[in-house]
Amino acid sequence: MGPTDTEILAARRELAKGDPLLAKADALVPQTSWRVREGGFEALVHQIVAQQVSIASAAAIWARFKAGLGGKLTPEGVLAADDAQMRAFGLSRQKIRYARAIAEAAPLFAELPGLPDDEAVARLTAITGVGRWTAETYLLFCEGRLDFFPAGDVALQEGYRLLEGSDARAGEKALYAVAEAWRPYRGVAALLLWGYYGLMRKRTTEATAEDQVEVRTLEAELARRRGI
Repeated sequence: MGPTDTEILAARRELAKGDPLLAKADALVPQTSWRVREGGFEALVHQIVAQQVSIASAAAIWARFKAGLGGKLTPEGVLAADDAQMRAFGLSRQKIRYARAIAEAAPLFAELPGLPDDEAVARLTAITGVGRWTAETYLLFCEGRLDFFPAGDVALQEGYRLLEGSDARAGEKALYAVAEAWRPYRGVAALLLWGYYGLMRKRTTEATAEDQVEVRTLEAELARRRGI
């Protein structure tokens, strides 16, 4: 279960008091609830399978994958499937390897809720195919942890750029450094930046054709990275 609306509101107020840029975002972004989705083995495999492909392709591959393994993904089912079966579902060789690595590490999911944040990231990223961005977004949205800031997310970088009024987006390393000041509510800061980016994106309806192409390109990149 994730943080309550009251907890999120209190965190937003703390962030706004400490950072003028986040105060600007807080004034504009409507209150949002923390949406926690079901976690575990299947959730992480789904996140990996859906990355780097279009939304439609991801949905089709996932549907074939689940149906081909009996309608429910289990570590045992993934490990028992051979390469030919997995390829028929639409998985690349790389993603087959990643899905099997997650299956082999499946006992970890029972331990994760009790692990400190840093150890949870370390244990997840020790799995082949699971990077820092994937681990952090999993812990944010499948475990409802408040203090993760996936600075590699392009929408967060763009939201911060828009708040600053900068010409160029801050890189991942630079944004991680900025986010240190937002502890222990970095996840709520991420919600604010995502929300601010969303608001600014809506204003592109009257933008130039060139601007709209840029927005569509960014949205496609975000969809691939988030595994939507």
